[in-house]
Amino acid sequence: MPKKAASKKRERDPEGTRQALIDATVRLMLRQGFAGTSVDMICKEAGMTKGGFFHHFESKEALGKAAVEWWGQMGASFYNAAWQNSAIGPLERLHQMLDIMSGFTLRKDENCVCMVGMMSQELASTNPVMQAACAKELQSWNDNVAQMLADAKKQLKPATNFDPKAVAWFLNSLWQGSMLVGKAVDSQAMIRANLKLARTFVDSLFDK
Repeated sequence: MPKKAASKKRERDPEGTRQALIDATVRLMLRQGFAGTSVDMICKEAGMTKGGFFHHFESKEALGKAAVEWWGQMGASFYNAAWQNSAIGPLERLHQMLDIMSGFTLRKDENCVCMVGMMSQELASTNPVMQAACAKELQSWNDNVAQMLADAKKQLKPATNFDPKAVAWFLNSLWQGSMLVGKAVDSQAMIRANLKLARTFVDSLFDK
């Protein structure tokens, strides 16, 4: 999760100011949701005025969209260690990705949560802009996972005929649902157990 920025003037660092607002939004919305987070709260968290806020974003919705996009980029920066690892085969890359996901549950004093999933749950049926932003990030994750599954299907002998895109959506749903339930029941171990089952399922798609 982004660390809280120090309260200071950032007039000469517009990118830093913009990022401070995004970081503050991520922290607050992960904790209390979109509706429970006001522009005043974001400004206070970021240590700046409303004037500074509206200089960079025309609305809370615009900032929320930017926060979802930032979250997707941040997640990809972790997943790319597996997605772009040409030194190992596609099934091993899937294993590596699941290990990365499991690692998110081991952060001290932090629940494993997803900005995209939380905003999807809260806003998908009421806010078309946020729905589209969340759908784009989920689709991007899915495309990468489906490509690894398709590559594995070409290189290895499938135990059953399967649609890589459909399996990717299943894994996507399992991941997002596990984070939601894990937060509700306060069990990061449950998320890790689900990811272990996901690995077993993926392996079962191939003859070894």
